Amino acid sequence: MKAIVHHTFGSPEVLHLEDVPTPAPQTHEILLRNHATTVTSAETAGRQGKGFARLYFGPLRPRFEILGSAVAGEVVATGAAVERFAVGDLVVGGVGPRFGALAEFVCVAENAAITRLPDHVSWAEAAAVADGALTALPFLRDHADLQPGQHILVNGASGASGAVGSAAVQLAKHLGATVTAVSSGRNHDLVRSLGADDLIDYTREDFTRSGKTYDVVFDAVGKSSYARCKRLLTPTGRYLTTVPSLGILARTLLTSRSKRRRGSIAFTGLRPLAKVAEDLAYVISLVESGDYRPVIDRTYPLGETAEAHRYVDTERKRGSVVITIDPGPER
Repeated sequence: MKAIVHHTFGSPEVLHLEDVPTPAPQTHEILLRNHATTVTSAETAGRQGKGFARLYFGPLRPRFEILGSAVAGEVVATGAAVERFAVGDLVVGGVGPRFGALAEFVCVAENAAITRLPDHVSWAEAAAVADGALTALPFLRDHADLQPGQHILVNGASGASGAVGSAAVQLAKHLGATVTAVSSGRNHDLVRSLGADDLIDYTREDFTRSGKTYDVVFDAVGKSSYARCKRLLTPTGRYLTTVPSLGILARTLLTSRSKRRRGSIAFTGLRPLAKVAEDLAYVISLVESGDYRPVIDRTYPLGETAEAHRYVDTERKRGSVVITIDPGPER
């Protein structure tokens, strides 16, 4: 099968299209013919092997030579003990912490964070849902406890560094909140179309000095800090960020039990897989009903994955960058 492989850390040029053995499903695994995946900022950091990324992606050489975490495809084989899925099922989800989705075929554990894909949702849309929404939803619903009528500010609302921001705007509106979106002016039309009530152009205005207060400040790109955003919070408000640092880890410990202003980070990738699969099915149902729209900036064929990485490195993408692998049955 064809796959995108990298044997060293570095620029997008380290990514190569190669022939590799097609995996065989183990007892509790399914084999997917993969039709679409995404390129995320986390994966480009893993490709570069910089900073904290080295702790997980390998200290000396890549631990995961095939990147890609989202899958959208068709079950073509099952392990002997698989009961949840059958050959011919169309599914979407994530491959787990070992990556491997930048390939024509992928083995996924039966109990992984995957769910069946309904009609009227395209392969690209499905892969994009698995990109940002599965991070944004638990942040807003579980950790911020966002309620109808509350006010939230989303920093990075267009998903320039990741698809989390564009997902957060839509999910916050669906949860009944009033949303202030922070992005560059060129993305205001996009975030307004996603449901944002108020817009702030960070290239013209320091949003931390707006004089307004919010029940939740969600830093979807990790470009600010609790210290800078504290003045934006209501007396019981909460600042959340997706990017780990020693400062936010300490703040999480210090304020976790407080009923006053709090700052915290959540590691959504560590949630039980069954819970992630439930969230995925929930967001897919919102796509099917028209209540959620995955934002897709660009699509690239598998052979142009290096170009996709190069574009994501610019931090100017809006929503998800999708890799199409095999057209598959039309959707």
